[in-house]
Amino acid sequence: MPLVQRAYELWHELESAAGTQLFLKTGGLMVGARDGVVVGGSRKSAETHRLPFEELSAAEIRKRFPALRPAEHMVGIFEPRAGMLFPEKCIAAHLGQATRARLSYGEQVLRWKTRDNDVEVQTDKGTYATAKLVLSAGSWMTQLVPELPLVVERQVLFWFAAAEPELFQPDRCPIHLWEHSPGKYFYGFPDVGNGVKVAGHHEGEITHPDKINRTVSAREIDDMHRLVSPYLPPITSRCLESVVCMYTNTPDGHFLIDKHPSHPQVLLVSPCSGHGFKFSAAIGEVVADIVVHGRSKFDLSLFGFRW
Repeated sequence: MPLVQRAYELWHELESAAGTQLFLKTGGLMVGARDGVVVGGSRKSAETHRLPFEELSAAEIRKRFPALRPAEHMVGIFEPRAGMLFPEKCIAAHLGQATRARLSYGEQVLRWKTRDNDVEVQTDKGTYATAKLVLSAGSWMTQLVPELPLVVERQVLFWFAAAEPELFQPDRCPIHLWEHSPGKYFYGFPDVGNGVKVAGHHEGEITHPDKINRTVSAREIDDMHRLVSPYLPPITSRCLESVVCMYTNTPDGHFLIDKHPSHPQVLLVSPCSGHGFKFSAAIGEVVADIVVHGRSKFDLSLFGFRW
């Protein structure tokens, strides 16, 4: 939670610097059984960090957010500060700031090795010697650090048309995460002009980043619509778009931000287990602090190399 609080501040700073909206406040609703992982964890987190929230019954959710229809046994934790980032704009803004700061980027790291106290790095454009190296290659991390026990998971995102699209407008529909049965999740976003986005959270097939199946089948579309339609009844079966992405998962589902156990000059950063993008501004600051000052002001013990 301290990391996500810092990320809020940094996203707003980046918005100001870039002169474009990167974050849209919609509120966030976590829905499930009262004692489930999503609701119980959200409640505990909000109470621990003294964040404003409301606990809503199923009837209260249906009344306040007519697009959403939880089952009678479900409750929701509503966090008014939550919202959604526009990732393409966020990435463009970060690259724009890098260009303004005259930082180079765009080279592909092919291999690396330590030599005395330095690291030799070979990229597609040259070979370099450096005192420190940060590796943050997402789904390709195991190609650079084979000893990491990471699993790449195929995930499909869907955008459906709605029969009553006004019910999914950001002022009437928050971002929402559902534990629809124990340990099984899907999430949804309001409609910001390209349909209602929904996706499962985990449960995707294990894959390789260079061999992933990028084709979304009609059966996958039907299965997702069948799953979400009882909870989002205004959604139609017409899929406007579908996209395949990847989760890179650690064994415990947490981030990885730690020095390589055999090569302390090398910092391994954040295969994020499917929930890392919103933290990325803060993770970047954490990494810079570690590289420059040797430490971070945040407690990173949860994200250590321990497998």
